[in-house]
Amino acid sequence: MEDYRLGEMEQKFADLIWERAPVASGELVRLCAAAFGWKKSTTYTMLKRLCQRGLFENRGGRVQALTSKEEFCARRGEQFLEESFGGSLPRFFAAFTRHNRLSGAEVEELRQMIEAYGEIDGAKTREEG
Repeated sequence: MEDYRLGEMEQKFADLIWERAPVASGELVRLCAAAFGWKKSTTYTMLKRLCQRGLFENRGGRVQALTSKEEFCARRGEQFLEESFGGSLPRFFAAFTRHNRLSGAEVEELRQMIEAYGEIDGAKTREEG
């Protein structure tokens, strides 16, 4: 399983890129100097690391996202669910709600999501049948 965890500074750096991508690598160096106090070499080292992990690409002096922040976060959530709860969303939900009371609005939002999923899943089953 691919690792979708980022260290604190990796996350801040990735967020900076996702907010601005595509971004010129020179501009990224300036942004990192201002935001983190990094030298050019630190920025390029971190960029290389995240490019090797398939998040970004630096081609022709332009840094682009290969994976959106939303997709990365979804994969990170799936990884956490798998590692911590054996992939079971009900087990996670039971653990979460043991210490966190949901508001009526949150319950309704979850109900709508489940109903929408059921409608999508039902349509898939009919198509396959």
